[in-house]
Amino acid sequence: MAAAFDRAGFEATDIHMSDILTGQAVLEEYQGLVACGGFSYGDVLGAGEGWAKSILFNDQARDQFQSFFHREDTFSLGVCNGCQMLSNLKELIPGADLWPRFVRNESERFEARFSLVEVQKSDSIFFDGMEGSRMPIAVSHGEVE
Repeated sequence: MAAAFDRAGFEATDIHMSDILTGQAVLEEYQGLVACGGFSYGDVLGAGEGWAKSILFNDQARDQFQSFFHREDTFSLGVCNGCQMLSNLKELIPGADLWPRFVRNESERFEARFSLVEVQKSDSIFFDGMEGSRMPIAVSHGEVE
């Protein structure tokens, strides 16, 4: 993920949660936060919720994340378990009241879907100049909102 952001012109820094929990890294030094997925917190069902609890139940981390989300000059992106983690931090994030909570698929199996997504007008830095674009997106998950 850091390589992708670097190629897109960002100055990316790879930080592990343990860096934040131990105080070796502080979020006030950054404008962007990208919570990656894949094998974050074991890549088991509910891993993102466990990740969020490591933040919510640690006063120092909780304060850092809340301050970060309340700043006017920041952006966040959650991918896979990172998306699930962010959705479980919604009490810290202004405007996130209606965000979903992910639960196990009704089938109780891993599922994959293929969707055609159209980018609507947005103020998001991630979609700047992409309005009207249509892209095929693969979605694979064990949990759904």
